Amino acid sequence: MLQYVINAFDGSDAEAQNRRMTARPHHLECVRKLKENGNFLLGGAILNESGQMIGSTMIVQFETETAFQDWFNNDPYNTMGVWQQTEVHPFRVANV
Repeated sequence: MLQYVINAFDGSDAEAQNRRMTARPHHLECVRKLKENGNFLLGGAILNESGQMIGSTMIVQFETETAFQDWFNNDPYNTMGVWQQTEVHPFRVANV
């Protein structure tokens, strides 16, 4: 399995929180499916000093790069414009 760590930050414009909250139920449903299929390892929201969600970090795994890209490009946080700045890196979860 190929593993990836994703650090994604929301926009900073006035509508950023509205976009996140609108897309959030759709994103979480997508993540639930990832978890059921064994693709989701860990993830959650990045918070600012006030506890407001401003981004996401996820560790996921897929059989192929193509399968990863297909999911990533179609995740609601991407398609609905929530994530504005993303970093994706190959990753290896420690076997401890």
